[in-house]
Amino acid sequence: MRLTTKGRFAVTAMIDLALRSHSGPVALAAISQRQQISLSYLEQLFGKLRRHELVESTRGPGGGYSLGRPADEITVADIIVAVDEPIDATGCGGKENCHGEDGGRCMTHDLWASLNNKMIEYLDSISLKKLVDEQIAKGVSVEEAPIKRAISSQPVVKPIKVTAPNSVFAFGSSFTK
Repeated sequence: MRLTTKGRFAVTAMIDLALRSHSGPVALAAISQRQQISLSYLEQLFGKLRRHELVESTRGPGGGYSLGRPADEITVADIIVAVDEPIDATGCGGKENCHGEDGGRCMTHDLWASLNNKMIEYLDSISLKKLVDEQIAKGVSVEEAPIKRAISSQPVVKPIKVTAPNSVFAFGSSFTK
């Protein structure tokens, strides 16, 4: 089994999100910048994570993503399976047709199937909270950035300069000049 960037990036992004989720929704652009992961790639991954209800999205100013359930209820296996990462070491993809459609299982099929079970068991034993706690113990700093809002609490007063005529008479006289 080889874990591709899809699974690694999804787990990394989920750790980043969980580290900062106490401050409200986290923007994918911020995760992208901190983790050097393409924003469009993160959008694809988070679409899958949202469909599996691991994250929730909030639209509008101050929007972003937050965890869909508590971090101690999300496992690494949940994340990897959500982004369609296969956890399979067998040559046949678990179909038991290692030698083609009519060939049956290979001699090592049970070995690889057992490895699959151990990998899933291991990844299912690690919670997102455990990974977050490890990052905090390593001293990863979580900056407390102020939440930026697009709508100001103070009205913006700007004088309006009108260059158009303000009456029918002024409008008519503008043609006679």
